[in-house]
Amino acid sequence: MNPKKIILCVDDEKVVLTSLIGQLNNAFGTQYIYEGFTSPEEALEYLDELKEEGAAPDLIISDWLMPRLRGDEFLIRARHMFPDTRLMMLSGHADPTSVERAVHEAGLFRFMTKPWDKEDLVRQVELAIAN
Repeated sequence: MNPKKIILCVDDEKVVLTSLIGQLNNAFGTQYIYEGFTSPEEALEYLDELKEEGAAPDLIISDWLMPRLRGDEFLIRARHMFPDTRLMMLSGHADPTSVERAVHEAGLFRFMTKPWDKEDLVRQVELAIAN
């Protein structure tokens, strides 16, 4: 039996994080494990733990505008740890240069603006995890 796939979500706004995970849970139910963090630093600690266990997230969805560590930098670090994990960025304020950097240095799979369209989010997650 294959272990469940892990979707890691990072957004410093708790209400946004709860909404994102809620929408994913409504769309996919128990098909995935959803892990949410309000700080990229905590998410990196979790990623370290996964790596030590020999596990990997299948998808990481991150906000861009967060205190201390921006989403592009977080995703670049995550890419170094897990080169095969798909990465998505959600933001209402992303700097185009930072998005470009995430595409080139982190292999960003998809950038979506906030507020996102729920159906489009589900479709993009399906595409990210199917490949």
